Amino acid sequence: FFPIEREAARRRPPSVFRPTMRLLRLVMEGFKCYKDRIELDPFSPKHNIVVGANGSGKSNFFAAIQLVFGGLDSGPLRAEDRKALLHEGAGAHVMNAYVEIHIDNSEGRLPIDSPSEVVILKRSVGLKKDEYFLDRKHVTKVEILNLLESAGFSRSNPYNIVPQAPYLPI
Repeated sequence: FFPIEREAARRRPPSVFRPTMRLLRLVMEGFKCYKDRIELDPFSPKHNIVVGANGSGKSNFFAAIQLVFGGLDSGPLRAEDRKALLHEGAGAHVMNAYVEIHIDNSEGRLPIDSPSEVVILKRSVGLKKDEYFLDRKHVTKVEILNLLESAGFSRSNPYNIVPQAPYLPI
């Protein structure tokens, strides 16, 4: 989902060009340090940098994206893993959390029949089960996996989110 710069894509042979997708909006509620609903947008079509003080939720921002994209190929979450995804803080206990990603699909990389150029992927995590949504319609995990695989997201061609830690030794 990281965009290929259009100018660079024009210089490549047509067989190498792949339609782009880009993140438009990230919505979270009850996820890790984000108890209340938070909407993060707009995102640049080129590069985005996440900065903030220690403990401000930078790592949880990337964990949210990984929950929707990267966490799909793993097996079922254990109870302690589920609980770790839910906000634990003062006030009422959070029983479920969700992360919703709005993607610009104007170039059709995700092969879906949608009147909108924006595709919304959502994963909801509770204490007992997960739920998956595509454009606000309930779907199965397998349907989401197949959709992402058709767009190039798979174990054989992984997209990586590089957290802060690997850069420290460099």
